[in-house]
Amino acid sequence: MPVFFMQVLFITPPLVQTHSPYPATPVLMGALRKHWLAAGSKRTIAQVDLSLEFFLQIFSKRTLTSLAQGAPKGVRSKLLAAAEVIDPVMEFLQQRSISGSTLAWRIVSRTWLPEGPRFKALQQDPANELLFHHFGTLGLTDQARHLASLFLNDVADILHRHVDPRFEYSRYGEKLAASMTSFDPLAKALTQSSALSKTIEDLAQKACLDHRPDVVAITIPFPGNLLGALIIARSIKHHSPHTQVVLGGGTPNTEWRSLEDPRLFDCVDFVCLDDGVRPLLNVLDHISGLRPRSELKRTYVRSGARVEWIDASRDHDIPFGEMGTPDYEGLPLDRYVGVFEMLNPVQRLWTDFRWLKLTLARGCYWKKCSFCDTSLPYIKDYSPDHASALVDKMEAMMKQTGWTGFHFVDEAAPPALLKALSLEILKRKLTLTWWGNIRFEKAFTSESVELMARSGCIALTGGLEVASDRLLKKMQKGVTVAQVAQTTRAMTEAGILVHAYLMYGFPTQTTQETIDSLELVRQLFDEGCIQSGFWHRLSVTAHSPMGQNPDAYGVKLLPMKPPRGSRKSAPLFAQNDLAFKELRRPAPHDRLGEGLRSAIYHYKLGIGLKDDVGRWFGFRTPPTRISKTAIRQALHNSLQRTAI
Repeated sequence: MPVFFMQVLFITPPLVQTHSPYPATPVLMGALRKHWLAAGSKRTIAQVDLSLEFFLQIFSKRTLTSLAQGAPKGVRSKLLAAAEVIDPVMEFLQQRSISGSTLAWRIVSRTWLPEGPRFKALQQDPANELLFHHFGTLGLTDQARHLASLFLNDVADILHRHVDPRFEYSRYGEKLAASMTSFDPLAKALTQSSALSKTIEDLAQKACLDHRPDVVAITIPFPGNLLGALIIARSIKHHSPHTQVVLGGGTPNTEWRSLEDPRLFDCVDFVCLDDGVRPLLNVLDHISGLRPRSELKRTYVRSGARVEWIDASRDHDIPFGEMGTPDYEGLPLDRYVGVFEMLNPVQRLWTDFRWLKLTLARGCYWKKCSFCDTSLPYIKDYSPDHASALVDKMEAMMKQTGWTGFHFVDEAAPPALLKALSLEILKRKLTLTWWGNIRFEKAFTSESVELMARSGCIALTGGLEVASDRLLKKMQKGVTVAQVAQTTRAMTEAGILVHAYLMYGFPTQTTQETIDSLELVRQLFDEGCIQSGFWHRLSVTAHSPMGQNPDAYGVKLLPMKPPRGSRKSAPLFAQNDLAFKELRRPAPHDRLGEGLRSAIYHYKLGIGLKDDVGRWFGFRTPPTRISKTAIRQALHNSLQRTAI
């Protein structure tokens, strides 16, 4: 007989983020409130953020004191010292303490907080010139938030080294899960208990006791959340065997396209891929007795000793514009913890302040970049929402939460939609703040970015990648370095901060081109075009043009080696990052990486912008071939064309 009552609980696992709710569960809450609750009054939905709850429980006087009891003497003293101040520090970072402004004075005194290795740079600067450069004499609260954040990182390092090596500040067991072709290491890790994994289990049990769910849906955005999610799922199945567990999110969507190992289903019942709303609705119908299992949509299940893929449902996905408004009901919005680790205003945005996450368009309107997962639905199926509908959602989210900051989490927000959105915000005379990710294309004119700034835009991020016109063309990025310079300078002049994603190790990239790219990046910083950046090493993924047609890019894919400790005969669990080699003799990319990262770290702090780029490498590099005024000339040429 069909069941018309059901309690669904959405869970965010450790450790995703702690400054704001990750958007997956509010989006699912909003979608189910619109498309599922109306079908039966006895259906209920709820959400818990175990990422936040785990963080708050670990970074507390009670837990640190408990962990200190069985620790070696040196570690015990460090944990006990941290325990004495941890609770007021957390309240300060949550902005909950009435005495927060006065506590800031104690923190900046540099005598109250225990200082570990994370304070090394400041300890080598007794005159506090670095802090004075960034905060002056009046930036008291921000300076205190930065010092408190370094303190939390010191405590996290102690926990990682001496309590549980799987624990890191923003992830739990990432190295176990990243591109894990075999489930064997995860299966072993699930048998290895620690004080921190026991905390995750206890939080999962409490969530189930509080909500008594029939179905638990867990999002797994990143590999660093997988182990925590499986600990939660296993705990739920152990204490409540009849509760059905569903997994979905970014990691399954990218890495589990060829899932074969049935052992995953010792912990879970269903795995849904891609846009998860319709698959989840079908799973709920199946559990309710309203749909046979054979009519599920994009869902893995276990059938006997094998994994079965079912995608037979004729139901269409929910159109992007009809997903509903993200719903934050039940989340403790006053308990989120903002941290300020890096002395750079743009990078601070990822970990500090309280942001409501919103997607303006599903997929990517460009979808050509050779390194991107362009064959997967989350990239290729582009569908924008309407500006008026988006601002309706923003107003509803602000009313529910009291927050007025938005982070648009698009693959690349479309220029025309951002312009329309900005006009709509200004038309309604809303006071809010927003930032997001874009492509540095010529559609972002001085006029359009000024409009965006007036509507509340404070920062934009985008991919400059290799900073080489030859390689940008080869990777089909659709921009040139000069164009990026002109676009980003317009953003800076409008008061918008700019962060550039950078890449090294692209096939055929020479050492000379890498040095030249760094020189162009130096000039972009020096000319005020960008204020932040990050270099990462190229990876070839299974769903990118490079992974699907390697010959066209001069690379050869190599057999994937099973992770250490895995059986050679183990069935395939996950696959995304591919092993490869360049067909021509490659440049020493890994050797160059350390210098690139050192350079960008200092540039973000405003250090070394006039120095030769070769100084960042511990070995001789070829001198740059780039003119010292290349970016300045590109900006001058742009001004001349504008005048004409």
